[in-house]
Amino acid sequence: MKQRFLILLMGIVFSSLTLPAQILQTVNWDFTTERISDTEVNLVFKAQIDKEWHLYSQHFEDGGPVRLSIDFAESDNYQLIGDVEEITKAKSEFDEIFEMDIQYFVSEALLKQKIRLLTDKAFTIEGEMEYQTCREGECVMFTPDFEFKLNVGNGAKAELKEDVSPLNNKPKESKGLWTIFIAAFVGGLLAIVTPCVFPMIPMTVSYFMHSSENKAKGRMQAFFYGFSIIAIYTVIGTILAVVMGPGFANFLSTHWVPNIFFFLIFVFFAFSFFGMFEITMPSWMVNKSVSKEDKGGFMGAFFMAFTLVLVSFSCTGPIVGSILVASAGGEVLMPIIGMLGFSLAFALPFTLFAIFPGWLNKMPKSGGWLNSVKVVLGFLELALGLKFLSIADQTYHWGILDREIYLAIWIVIFTLLGFYLLGKLIFSHDSPVKYISVPRLMLAITSFAFVVYMIPGMFGAPLKALSGYIPPQATHDFDLNKIIRSNSYGNGTSQVQEAHSAKYSDFLHLPHGLSGYFDYEEGIAAAKKLNKPVFIDFTGHGCVNCREMEANVWSDPRVMKIMREDYVIIALYVDDKKTLPESDWIVSTYDGKTKKTLGKINADFQITRFGINAQPYYVLQDKKENLLVEPRAYDLNADAFVEFLEKGKKEFLNR
Repeated sequence: MKQRFLILLMGIVFSSLTLPAQILQTVNWDFTTERISDTEVNLVFKAQIDKEWHLYSQHFEDGGPVRLSIDFAESDNYQLIGDVEEITKAKSEFDEIFEMDIQYFVSEALLKQKIRLLTDKAFTIEGEMEYQTCREGECVMFTPDFEFKLNVGNGAKAELKEDVSPLNNKPKESKGLWTIFIAAFVGGLLAIVTPCVFPMIPMTVSYFMHSSENKAKGRMQAFFYGFSIIAIYTVIGTILAVVMGPGFANFLSTHWVPNIFFFLIFVFFAFSFFGMFEITMPSWMVNKSVSKEDKGGFMGAFFMAFTLVLVSFSCTGPIVGSILVASAGGEVLMPIIGMLGFSLAFALPFTLFAIFPGWLNKMPKSGGWLNSVKVVLGFLELALGLKFLSIADQTYHWGILDREIYLAIWIVIFTLLGFYLLGKLIFSHDSPVKYISVPRLMLAITSFAFVVYMIPGMFGAPLKALSGYIPPQATHDFDLNKIIRSNSYGNGTSQVQEAHSAKYSDFLHLPHGLSGYFDYEEGIAAAKKLNKPVFIDFTGHGCVNCREMEANVWSDPRVMKIMREDYVIIALYVDDKKTLPESDWIVSTYDGKTKKTLGKINADFQITRFGINAQPYYVLQDKKENLLVEPRAYDLNADAFVEFLEKGKKEFLNR
């Protein structure tokens, strides 16, 4: 098509209605166009996300929250080129509820879809979006329609509206940055008490106190020495951040090749700490730096700092490498923040001892305990390195590192660490342990206690404290809790037996072995038959807060007993994609649209019946569909939830 087109955005219609106060609108969308060539145009979707809310991205594994999707109606007027591209970089965070990495947008998001024009006449682009937004305590599903009304003219030379450039995705403070900073700072403190670094503290401080004409000048040089250490390590982090960039960071965090490489690097570092070999810098580099120290003054202080970095590399290299590896898959700032935290802790003692030289007399003497620090770090490196192998294994479904195998390896590692701390395991560079010091004994007790904590996990215990580090429960072959629940509640009352054959029970399930219904009418019929009140759970497969309520509140034995014995449970999933037979379709009285899927029908029922679209949402009704008490939303107070259930049961008996 050789004609030059004029595309004017005449109007963009995004379906919206005047909503009750309880109906949340958490994202405001704005649509524009962006010309690429005579025949190609970008459709630009810009989202402004309300404060405290986040919008889930298109790109993460199945089994988590509802991902953003944009579907375009088929048309002979245009052709889609590629997929919807996310211009704004989504944040990534491990979700302990779904036990997977989740990507989401905060504050704003910009997406583009490229199209090829196949006509020179005006036409309309129609489609439907589906997305989920969440904040602390509630999630909301949206499935709005959209329209782009485009006017296409022949031969005109007018310009499009100004191109839409990507939003400035300013880095924000996040839990991830603080976590990597604190972890790196602790790593810097640990590096100080290694055999390569600790003995250098008195020598370095003595150099500054005696090589200057006065103590004040020596302290100034010591400050500069500490600053130089920080600068050297931070520059390393900055170079890594610039080289890798945000796209490369995502590759590092998800692809199997870098994750396997990182795993091998951690094993390599661990073997080095165990004394199998030493990681050293080339001798010519060290000698060159040492020769520059004789210049004295601030230049001498800088090269002394550089010499320290080089000489201590055999001890600090594995720690620095671990920090860089851990931060490489995150935000671009992470390597910089990591090196800043490490170097700040690392430089701190040299500066402080220069200011207060009297403290040197109170320092513990060098000895075999320094090598013990290295060996302990080696055990930790070995344990933490498994996480990278686990990421690759879960992402590509290899099945080589299931949950029980992972735990078995950790149990062995930390058992051996305990024996080492007790002096029962000796490495080549270790000094004989004549007696066990109190700190060493406390560390051994901690290691063995951790082993005892992990052992029930081999039989299916949830181990919530480790949920972010070990493979998900679904990979566990022998889950004793699941077996007990199946045997305990597989055969019971008629209610349980009926619920097992309930509508949609072939693909929908309740947690903790509870039985219930997934169709409202069927559940109400069961309540009438059993003469029991109804517990309605508006939930979703991708509802993070719903899973948190189930894990922390529903699991309470008091809650389980009441729900199992005194209520008919109806779980209505608002995000289920199952398309129902045409006879089950409904035309919404809320927006006038035909609802064809189970999720949309349930979501419409929640809005039209209760005037709310957030999940989780819990409703107690009698068998005549009248409210028993005021419905409840997200609240992790189990006592309050028990009171809610008891109050509903009491009200039902009084009617």
